[in-house]
Amino acid sequence: MVGGFNRRAPPIQFDARNKLDARNKRQGLRENLNAFWTGFRFPAYSACVASDAAAVNMPKHVQTLIVGAGFAGLGLAARILREQSQADVLVIERGNDVGGTWRDNTYPGCACDVPTSLYSFSFAPSAEWSHIFARQPEIYRYLRQVAADTGVLDRVVTECELQEAQWDDSKALWAVRTSSGTLTADVLVVATGALSTPSYPDIPGLETFGGTSFHSAKWNHDHNLRGERVAVIGTGASAVQFVPEIESATKHLTVFQRTPAWVIPRLDRELFGLEKYLYRRIPWVQKAVRGSVYSLREALGGLLQHATGLLPVFEAAAKAHLLRQVRDPELRRKLTPVFTIGCKRILLSNDWLRTLDRPDVTLVDAGLAGVTPDGVVDAAGNEHKVDTIIFATGFTPTEPPVAHALRGSNGRTLAEHWNGSPSAYKGATVAGFPNLFLMYGPNTNLGHSSIIYMLESQSTYVIDALKVMRQSAIASFEVTEDAQRRYNTRIQSALEKTVWNKGGCSSWYYDSEGRNSVQWPTFTWKFRAQMQRFDEENYISRRMGPSFS
Repeated sequence: MVGGFNRRAPPIQFDARNKLDARNKRQGLRENLNAFWTGFRFPAYSACVASDAAAVNMPKHVQTLIVGAGFAGLGLAARILREQSQADVLVIERGNDVGGTWRDNTYPGCACDVPTSLYSFSFAPSAEWSHIFARQPEIYRYLRQVAADTGVLDRVVTECELQEAQWDDSKALWAVRTSSGTLTADVLVVATGALSTPSYPDIPGLETFGGTSFHSAKWNHDHNLRGERVAVIGTGASAVQFVPEIESATKHLTVFQRTPAWVIPRLDRELFGLEKYLYRRIPWVQKAVRGSVYSLREALGGLLQHATGLLPVFEAAAKAHLLRQVRDPELRRKLTPVFTIGCKRILLSNDWLRTLDRPDVTLVDAGLAGVTPDGVVDAAGNEHKVDTIIFATGFTPTEPPVAHALRGSNGRTLAEHWNGSPSAYKGATVAGFPNLFLMYGPNTNLGHSSIIYMLESQSTYVIDALKVMRQSAIASFEVTEDAQRRYNTRIQSALEKTVWNKGGCSSWYYDSEGRNSVQWPTFTWKFRAQMQRFDEENYISRRMGPSFS
């Protein structure tokens, strides 16, 4: 994900960091030049959209309502419109623009940790990525451009938050209440993502803190960190990106670590001009690169899922990386995990470990016990005086807030139905919730490849379901409890053999019941194979006339 340029907020002020300022200026100049020449010669999926999402009047009824305008929602809407250009589809988005997590996460250093050749839509390739691992501003611009070029932008209502959706069994439709009004929908698709709502720890005394505090996903660009004492809570994927970026600007940085993570180098570089030229002129070259990256990632997935005996080789590489970057033996001990590599998310960074070894950075591995008006207190009782607290504490994937807004056929919310342990059929449908699809639902997350591949597989399933509903005049469908139970039994059985379940760690993959309700247990091509068609035989269907025209 990149710090630096952002449309809606200025970058964080780093007056004391001349090197970073110069680098940002050079990067900005390159991006502006690229945008100019791209717009002049190669307009497809590359230039920034000039206008915000179009103003769309809220209809009284829509056939397909999509909640969320990130990768999941935009990708599905774009493919629906490709299949049927006049499809009655609407996207509502609580933010002020499309882009989802890539709109919201603007912290310094924000970049993708999956190669962008794979972390992009297969139907919308771009030859204009700056690096192998793309930065946040360009991913954000890419999503806006795709939305505009596919016509989806004209179907988006922004600043429109879903407040409640109630299934009306007598009318076979969803009654939806939003912050912009009410409407009904034949089919409801929840594409709000697993990493959309920041998670804040419950820390005693936080309300008494006299300084500034914010979450990394809601970065405060108006706050100047120069010369401040800063506490960072968390050492996950966001922290490893922004901590090296802000360290030189702060007076002292105190990083609170609950559990160390395995860290390996990020093999990143700028893309050569020749590469971009070939991608533009010979599209199959880019497809071949995408295919090779996919194959390598699937091989890594095989290690995590089926060949865990080979994982010590990766651990040795991570330990060598730690030894090269951290001189202090005691700090290396604190940073060395005691669980198998891959059990928790493997972090990619070339400067995170080196930053922690600096004299103006303190790593606290005792945990956080409380907050005072002047600082934070660790579990050992030591108070650390700080001016700013930054929470890098992740999101709520196993307890998505949107689940509290969805009421099924029996009147219970999806959150009540799940009771802290999400499950679904193929990560997409839930018994008791007719005509509802989940994008990026339970057990569809990955530890080795691109979630975009999974989302496109789910889109195929949804589109086929809509086609079956039109052709067979189906008013409603609902997956059977038996099909859902059998499917999840297979998933949980497969997960027992993976590093995520037997690697000896605790992680956000586990829900309140101690069940891994997040990860997909095997190769992604197997997920795609099962999503090729809508298997109506596993659903209860009601035919009430040709409601889908």
